[in-house]
Amino acid sequence: MKATRFGRNAAIAVIAAGALALTACGSDNATGTATGTQTAAGVKVTGTLTGIGASSTGAAMDAWKAGFASANQGATVQYSPDGSGAGRKALIDGSAQFAGSDAYLKDEELASSKAKCGPDGAINIPVYISPIAVAFNLPDIKELKLDAATVAKIFRGEIAKWNDPAIAALNAGVTLPDLKVTPVNRSDDSGTTTNFTDYLAAAAPEVWTDKAAGVWPATLKGENAKGTSGVVKTVTDTPGAVTYADDSAVSGKLGTASIKVGTEFVKISAEAAAKAVEAGKAVDGRSANDVAIKLDRKTTASGAYPVVLVSYHVVCSTYDKKETADLVKAFESYVVSDAGQQAAADAAKSAPLSKTLQDKAKAAIESIKAKA
Repeated sequence: MKATRFGRNAAIAVIAAGALALTACGSDNATGTATGTQTAAGVKVTGTLTGIGASSTGAAMDAWKAGFASANQGATVQYSPDGSGAGRKALIDGSAQFAGSDAYLKDEELASSKAKCGPDGAINIPVYISPIAVAFNLPDIKELKLDAATVAKIFRGEIAKWNDPAIAALNAGVTLPDLKVTPVNRSDDSGTTTNFTDYLAAAAPEVWTDKAAGVWPATLKGENAKGTSGVVKTVTDTPGAVTYADDSAVSGKLGTASIKVGTEFVKISAEAAAKAVEAGKAVDGRSANDVAIKLDRKTTASGAYPVVLVSYHVVCSTYDKKETADLVKAFESYVVSDAGQQAAADAAKSAPLSKTLQDKAKAAIESIKAKA
């Protein structure tokens, strides 16, 4: 897929995704009511908005649902964290009104979305930027230094013990235990897995010979668990275990690795993740309102943390009903607003969208329409 340069000052487009119909109020999972938020066009919204998708953004989604509910009377949002792949599928088949996805729509998914979302299909709106932690459970060790090749060997099962010479060489002065390495991967189709394997395939191709994918390679041994909470719990309960997960889910619970970028080791942080996104590119061949970002996993930019995910809300460019379109626009407008981005940052330690990216997202949201 061709791409053009993407950065804080680059012009980016936002993409659309998924077909939905407005669901009735009173769903079992609906959260909260509120007091009358309006879209940019001044339209008051009511009803229930249903989303399915990424579990990595769980803390941010809870904050967004609460914030939206506090500003809207009679409008609610429900969200099921079933994984990015499940979310994109639900949007395309019409069983959800928006998808949360840590990977933008594939070309074939974009083509399929046109049946439900109109001739322009679905669009990807970036809403959340966060680093993916390489998180481990080691007694008395909270920080390690790792490079891409060593991370790849750990998750391929080529490094069996934590005191392996490859890890020791990167961590002088650290007493590493003679403890079995137990890699833990996601069992579901996951955007976090897509981003993590994309990093390994790009930054350590001599070791990670599999292509980037949302489903973990079946040939690799190790433990697995469903969802972000599942892998974090497994690692927390298993000395010597290691996984990859959104940093908000592991902070304070597990040790994390600094990743080698160029000649330095970069500690995981929202700021470092944002720098990596600035080094990315806008995906070519998408509509004017598509903000899908191709990340540069091999960046050598100082202070950039390349094991990062950009999570999208995938929405239809055209909905069947005006009420649905207005509700989607109102919710997404809140999510990308200063207040929405700050709520996510407070809840999940995510990096707020840059002003340029935020403006592009707002323009894309305003382009959502209903069938005549």
